[in-house]
Amino acid sequence: MLPRTYSEQTCSIARALEVVGERWTLLILRDAFLGVRRFDDFQARLEISRTVLTRRLGDLVDVGLLRREPYQQRPVRYDYLLTERALELWPALVGLGQWGARHVTPDGVPREFVHEACGTVVAAVARCPHCEVDVPPEETASRPGPGYRTNSALPEEIRAALGHARPLLADVRR
Repeated sequence: MLPRTYSEQTCSIARALEVVGERWTLLILRDAFLGVRRFDDFQARLEISRTVLTRRLGDLVDVGLLRREPYQQRPVRYDYLLTERALELWPALVGLGQWGARHVTPDGVPREFVHEACGTVVAAVARCPHCEVDVPPEETASRPGPGYRTNSALPEEIRAALGHARPLLADVRR
């Protein structure tokens, strides 16, 4: 059973899951990227309860991924708009969709994201901004960053391997 929070883990991915790891969050963000903005439209598209949607939209506003902008005064109703912070999640959403299209949609991808200028399906890649090349996992290394803390609960061999720069995919026990 996974813990409810990952606050004890010194991992950027675990911390990101604190923000976007709830099952409805990425679907709400996906729909916001598709142009869905209003509560009733999110609810109809996602078939989510009003209570859960209210909570999730509030959480996304609180963490700065969505902002509310009134479109009606009496009663006050809001559009939910993506923030710059949310736009930075675009590559992750494309990557997740790309993986899903390849591995879990046997009837074919239900929606494609294409480069508007040429019509080519876009791809999520890890890219070196210095060399301007795509970098596969086999050509990637990992190293401790400024926020790195050792985990004393790990066996010494693993702690030592993760405590310095090393190739991605390399066995931590070798």
